[in-house]
Amino acid sequence: MQDWYLCIDLKSFYASVECVELGLDPMTTNLVVADPERAEGTICLAVSPSMKKLGVRNRCRVYEIPNDIDYIMAPPRMQLYIDYAARIYGIYLDFISPDDIHVYSIDEAFIYVTPYLKKYNRTPKQMAQMLMEEVARRVGVRATCGIGTNMYLTKIALDITAKKSPDFIGILDEETYRKTLWDHEPLTDFWMIGYGKSDRLAKIGIHTMGDIARLDEDILYSMFGIDAELLIDHAWGRETARMEDIKRYVPSSRSLSSGQVLLRDYKTDEARLIVKEMTDLLCLDMVDQKKVTPSMTLYIGYSHTTGIPSSRGTVAFKKATNADMIIIPDILKLYDSIVVEGVPVRRININCNKLISDDTAYQMTFFDQGLLELEEKNNRLQEAVLKIKKRYGKDAMLKGMNFEEAGTTIKRNHQIGGHKSGK
Repeated sequence: MQDWYLCIDLKSFYASVECVELGLDPMTTNLVVADPERAEGTICLAVSPSMKKLGVRNRCRVYEIPNDIDYIMAPPRMQLYIDYAARIYGIYLDFISPDDIHVYSIDEAFIYVTPYLKKYNRTPKQMAQMLMEEVARRVGVRATCGIGTNMYLTKIALDITAKKSPDFIGILDEETYRKTLWDHEPLTDFWMIGYGKSDRLAKIGIHTMGDIARLDEDILYSMFGIDAELLIDHAWGRETARMEDIKRYVPSSRSLSSGQVLLRDYKTDEARLIVKEMTDLLCLDMVDQKKVTPSMTLYIGYSHTTGIPSSRGTVAFKKATNADMIIIPDILKLYDSIVVEGVPVRRININCNKLISDDTAYQMTFFDQGLLELEEKNNRLQEAVLKIKKRYGKDAMLKGMNFEEAGTTIKRNHQIGGHKSGK
């Protein structure tokens, strides 16, 4: 039996949810999701389908919306969108086993439907229509769907073909893919081809998937190494990964990161406070996940008006740890060593590298005994803080630094993904 997959994407999800909450039709209402408390340069997290028809692109800045368009501005409510996504996932589960669903993002999911075609006596397209109609009926959010004989073709059908279809459904197999999309441009429309890869290919006269398929494979391997194998397969519409492969996949290493774009230019000492706050919370996250890290990487981005390139550095610890008493001083030393003094800071990212379990064996020396006892005491304190926060809320336990004017922790405690949670 031929395999079939669906990739269902919820149309302008955040904007559609806001329309549903207001009792309005998401397909005909002009609405943008953006924080009115931020400047006009803030990004619109979503624009409704009717706004897109008027030429307003997704993820635009508020000031880029033409003045002659009347629209509703809804502040982000990230927790509400998560709740809606959970309800929609529950609808899928009414018909499909969780083993055959891969949630790709908050508004997008892959579904392996081959075993269900006979059960429900439906074609792949009829399965897609049934699920899309159930979501629209029960939740009020419309969807787009790609259908393909493998997950790559399914994603391409969604991203390229479905957009031009009157029923918002695109269907591809290997033959129709080569026939209809081998000459499609630009290459960046295709899944997993970014501008860097596209630009490198353009320099040797390669502009389409058909060009890639016809090119000598040795040239691609010399340019991209082992990654050429995936590029060649995708050029021919092939994909070897199946749903069970995704379900079995376990990454060889894990990391934990935190990042924020600051709402104004921060002075060097103000940004240092933010680094301290972020590191403190990352340490708590590691304790909560029972993980430790052998090193951390700090990235500092400056105001774009300065033209100064970002700073980056990594600090390695004597042993893998999650103790804030060890990590925070070392991160602050790293910050002091890499930051360009006096240049306004606008972006900060911190990454805990190669997380491992906190019970991983460590060969202790005689001189380590006192330090380990201090770490254990510190860890018990961190666990107590976590218990209080989980029971009474994130604001139940704060530090003095969080109340400083430049601090952002209290505000971020009420955000999800850097945006208002709505709670």
